[in-house]
Amino acid sequence: MNYQNIVKKISSAFPVYRDNHLPLHEPLFNGSEWQYVKDCLDTGWVSSVGKYVDRFERDLEKYTGIKHAIVTMNGTSALHLCFMLAGVLPGDEVLTPTLSFVATANAIHYCGAIPHFIDTESKHLGIDIQKLSDYLKKNSIIKNNSCYNRQTGRPIRAICVMHTFGHPVDLDHLLPLAEQYRLTLIEDAAEALGSFYRDKHVGNHGLLCALSFNGNKIITTGGGGAVLTNNTELARKAKHMSTTAKKPHPWEYYHDMTGYNYRMPNINAALGCAQLEQLPGFLKIKRDLFEIYQQHFSEVDGVRLLTEPENARSNYWLNALVLEKSYALHREEILEELNKIGVGARPIWTLMHQLPMYKNSPRMDLTVAEDMVNRVVNIPSSVGLGEVIARQKSCC
Repeated sequence: MNYQNIVKKISSAFPVYRDNHLPLHEPLFNGSEWQYVKDCLDTGWVSSVGKYVDRFERDLEKYTGIKHAIVTMNGTSALHLCFMLAGVLPGDEVLTPTLSFVATANAIHYCGAIPHFIDTESKHLGIDIQKLSDYLKKNSIIKNNSCYNRQTGRPIRAICVMHTFGHPVDLDHLLPLAEQYRLTLIEDAAEALGSFYRDKHVGNHGLLCALSFNGNKIITTGGGGAVLTNNTELARKAKHMSTTAKKPHPWEYYHDMTGYNYRMPNINAALGCAQLEQLPGFLKIKRDLFEIYQQHFSEVDGVRLLTEPENARSNYWLNALVLEKSYALHREEILEELNKIGVGARPIWTLMHQLPMYKNSPRMDLTVAEDMVNRVVNIPSSVGLGEVIARQKSCC
């Protein structure tokens, strides 16, 4: 099958939208969004103090099973707080996948630290833990109960893993590796609200975790994020730092450390409360959409659909097609043809070590990520699309 036929087979998955623009991922507002946001407007509580901010945090804690959630203005600010709270200092290195959105590396850089890029496995796009283990054995040394890079002499303070497209990383093997090398584990779960590893929500395994509620995420607050942690002291510090480190007082403005204006506004949290109420339904539709895609693309030679790992339940935030290597050279043509007919497909992110600001960062061999970046195509995955396709399938 040539790549033109692959385009035809892909586009035939979207017959309802053939003559219209179909976004990659768009929000759905079918719940109490208008009611809660209007309440903020009617009462005047629209900024970073208000009942919906606290409520959204408690709702997140209940849903994820985490002890503490601290909501922030976006996912990047949540990541920045996670790294600071983990003790990442200027001059430290933080292990993180090169196959990731740029916010992860940027947040490391905000701390004055250096992202140290690691490779990906090809089946689920999580980090390659065995390859990382071999790399650390050869390239690091433990001194004074800390891990150091043999080549640079810098401390390797932490490891931040991303649950790519909502698919949880192999935490069974990652946790003992992080412990062996004295690495603080941080979970970048920006894409993974609603994803579980061995019946435990992601974010419960590392010391800290970051979520994102950007407009393209499974639920949205417009812009927003959250820090998750089971550590009560770190949670207290996260809230303090995210509210400009102001000491509580009826009128005095006294700040006892460098803080950040990272707190989520009440009007955004109101949107989040309404969205989170609908998350179980969203997840069901997402899984149904994946199964429809799985059935469709199982008949297409030259591509496979990315699936959740064993021992995990993914939220299937973004569905991804993986092209066979023989079709990698045609990825751009496939993307061009799909977007030409209105199917909002996209490639995966440019790898972090290929960006100008991070090209000199330390890294291991990254050949798998460099191969996969040329073969992955994300396809439309909105909840609303899932509803439409399901209705069409049921009536045909």
